[in-house]
Amino acid sequence: MSYQATTFNVMIASPGDVASERAIVRDVIYEWNAVHSASRRLVLLPIGWESHSSPEMGEPAQAIINKQVLSKCDLLVGVFWTRIGTPTDGHLSGTVEEIDKHLAAEKPAMLYFSSQPVALDTVDIDQVQRLKKFKDSCQSRGLYQSYDSHSDFKDKFYRHLQLKVNEHPLFRTQVDDELSNEIVGSRTQLPSLSAEARVLLKEASQDAGGTIIHSRYINGTAIQTNGKNLISLDERREVAKWEDALEQLQSAGLVIARGQKGEVFEITNLGFQVADMIAL
Repeated sequence: MSYQATTFNVMIASPGDVASERAIVRDVIYEWNAVHSASRRLVLLPIGWESHSSPEMGEPAQAIINKQVLSKCDLLVGVFWTRIGTPTDGHLSGTVEEIDKHLAAEKPAMLYFSSQPVALDTVDIDQVQRLKKFKDSCQSRGLYQSYDSHSDFKDKFYRHLQLKVNEHPLFRTQVDDELSNEIVGSRTQLPSLSAEARVLLKEASQDAGGTIIHSRYINGTAIQTNGKNLISLDERREVAKWEDALEQLQSAGLVIARGQKGEVFEITNLGFQVADMIAL
């Protein structure tokens, strides 16, 4: 059944090291729409420069993004981990410029900083230092939120998004006076999984076919995905851990058996969603 709704654009502003978080932001917004848009007569659209800008010459790239994308957005979600991005004229990075211009237009912004561990030899120290400078400057400009895992980020952002839409005047619509502001939990929860199950699911999500093969032969047992046999030691204790991991994924609906012998498993849509929330 069709209905009329007010549409709000949500800008996702972030450097290149938080691709998983960008996907989580989109998933949470889509989930919010599925639960609330019909009753609220309000739809949120996730917006990013990579999907909503078009080639144009004559100005710096960031100025074009600001004109084509940022200026049309109502809410901004900024996410950082170890990088701040490429500097622009007068700003530490393009992402910071987007945040500053959005705030200057007196529009709401939600900022998140990851505290997930990272190997020091994989980060750019200059990027980290510039990011720290920006984060320190945010302390006197408002309230930001930290998170320590992808699942923690998803849970926090889902709740914060509801609070923002319920409370900020920008999102006030005529039907709001008739609705409760009850906050509900995200429908997609990270299930309790063993370390082996988390590794197996993450590897399967990176396999070209999203497939796990469980095979038994004379010399031992193999659980293979993404070009790897995860059973490195052919001892019953080790085999049992990985077979249990596979059973956990199947019981949670994250993989499904294909074929009559139960030797081939494929990751489900829910499995891909949960895999994206897992940080190894």
